[in-house]
Amino acid sequence: MSQFFQIHPDNPQLRLIKQAVQIIQSGGIVALPTDCCYALVCQLDNKDAVERVRRIRGVDDKHHLTMMCRDLSDISLYAKVDNRQFRLLKSATPGAFTFILEATKEVPRRLSHPARKTIGLRVPEHSIVQALLEELGQPLIGTTLIMPGEGEALTDPEEVRDRLEKQIDLVIDGGACSLEPTTVVDLTDDEPQLIRQGRGDAGLFGL
Repeated sequence: MSQFFQIHPDNPQLRLIKQAVQIIQSGGIVALPTDCCYALVCQLDNKDAVERVRRIRGVDDKHHLTMMCRDLSDISLYAKVDNRQFRLLKSATPGAFTFILEATKEVPRRLSHPARKTIGLRVPEHSIVQALLEELGQPLIGTTLIMPGEGEALTDPEEVRDRLEKQIDLVIDGGACSLEPTTVVDLTDDEPQLIRQGRGDAGLFGL
């Protein structure tokens, strides 16, 4: 049975943030609110937890998981970023975007796309996520909380608990989220490519 924490979306309680981080560090899977939809996250280097996330979502290793980072310095540690890409990232972070970039050797091989060696990264603009990342001291890996066979993400923490309480370890109630997922932009080519239109304004990239 999963635990259920009510955390203030603007002023997260440090005591609960610390408890959530302990759950993550012990291999737990957490459903949490972001500046877009709810997401499923776990510790970056926990292979078993990552596989559980994939099973719950019903996706294989060709599906890009997303690395949630505190800031651009985290992104540049885990992705190869040139000056052009950095300027584009700076204009849109933190925010409702996921960027596809070439992974560095800091990224466990099982987390990058098996053929392209790319990874999805984002800097969420949400106080709860930022507090977790600060306390954890490393990125989280995760995915939008869309159940297999469904087209829309879950956005109500009570519904998340009802449907997943036997499969995950913690649900963080930070209030309802947006119905829209992130906008996904591929920055691996010379020109940005729009992969998915979501909440972020793709016009920032001329798309």
